[in-house]
Amino acid sequence: MSYNLLKGKRGIIFGALDANSIAWKTAERVFEEGGRFVLTNAPIALRMGQINELAAKTNSEVIPADATNLEDLENLVTKATEILGGKLDFVLHSIGMSVNVRKGNHYTNQNYDFTHKGWDISAGSFHKTMQVLYQKDAMNEWGSIIALTYMASQRVFPDYNDMADNKAYLESIARSFGYFFGRDKKVRVNTISQSPTPTTAGQGVKGFDGFINYADKMSPLGNATALDCANYTVVMFSDLTKRVTLQNLYNDGGFSNMGVSDGVMEAFIEK
Repeated sequence: MSYNLLKGKRGIIFGALDANSIAWKTAERVFEEGGRFVLTNAPIALRMGQINELAAKTNSEVIPADATNLEDLENLVTKATEILGGKLDFVLHSIGMSVNVRKGNHYTNQNYDFTHKGWDISAGSFHKTMQVLYQKDAMNEWGSIIALTYMASQRVFPDYNDMADNKAYLESIARSFGYFFGRDKKVRVNTISQSPTPTTAGQGVKGFDGFINYADKMSPLGNATALDCANYTVVMFSDLTKRVTLQNLYNDGGFSNMGVSDGVMEAFIEK
């Protein structure tokens, strides 16, 4: 059901790789709510994914950009405002990658070149994106910038590896840059801490299937889906949340406030 929450609003969506990704679901929902946007991802990701299918479905254009490269980001923002016909109202940063995880390096035995690259993609790119948007004055007043994060930024999940550090840094950037964006541009910046979600990237984490089942049993409402996150993001892009900023917002079925659940305890009770 559409309520036209984003009618007339324009933006950029980073990270739509395939139909499993949260950014993909968000793009579909933004389009349904009347929003217009450009899609972007790194050139290598565009070759691997099916983003052109999403672009056709949502009447949007694709602009390749390496989010760690300032020149690419400047080109992206300039072209996006030209294509969309004005300043932006929303931006979704849905990017994350750990080379150490992909290479099977344990947290206690990192390759630090990989660590830095993963940080730059997963967290540094968020600062760079906002810096370009800020310096180009590319956001409309009361615009909304969202980045996706995960609870491992706050608590220990051993197999999440250095991505936990990246997400903690990402959340700090949202608060720090969000202050200046709010004070100077009347733009809000928030992160959404999502349940473990079976995206292409998420499934690369060791033991992911067992962990997603654990989180589901821990959460009184069960795990939030990619569509749930897309719906939440739409609300955060809308004028309904004009003064929500500098927040890390949990969309996790209640997991973040749980100590233990009956469902988890039953696994430890002797029969």
